[in-house]
Amino acid sequence: METPKNSSEDQAAKTNPSCQCSQETVDRRSFIKWFVVGWSAFAAIVAGYGTLVMRFLFPNVLFEPVQTFRAGTPEDYETGQVSERFKDEYGVWIVRSDDKIYALSTVCTHLGCTPNWFSSEAKFKCPCHGSGFYKSGVNFEGPAPRPLERYKIALSDDGEILVDKTQKFQEEKGEWSDPDSFIVV
Repeated sequence: METPKNSSEDQAAKTNPSCQCSQETVDRRSFIKWFVVGWSAFAAIVAGYGTLVMRFLFPNVLFEPVQTFRAGTPEDYETGQVSERFKDEYGVWIVRSDDKIYALSTVCTHLGCTPNWFSSEAKFKCPCHGSGFYKSGVNFEGPAPRPLERYKIALSDDGEILVDKTQKFQEEKGEWSDPDSFIVV
């Protein structure tokens, strides 16, 4: 029986024991293990970038309530009263004075808190910092720098009140005299 010829590295290792020759061999099992680990890492990276792309293509969207709504007929509101019917859902007070109906914003002009209506004192009072507003929306006490804003209000063809929150009117700019900021009754 003939012995196989040794490679040059094997011969060098036998003749010189101080040789640092490496004889690492990769067996099939470890190759497959590292192959799977490598492809798994690659797949995780691609999935991460894919998530970023999908996040870009489908961003978060805030669904807000409709900005235009029907608020009933003028007969639904008593003269001299403030209606809080739409305060929670739309952030609007409907106010009827002797000759006008207007829609006030429920956002304090100081830091954005929601004032409360006190019918016994006939004023809006902000619970956060004490700003006070008359029924008309004009500020008279506290740190609020300006009056409450009004929203566009109109009568539809069928006689219902339409409030459009996309258009605001500010008293300090002289916009409260705009015919779209109130309804004459």
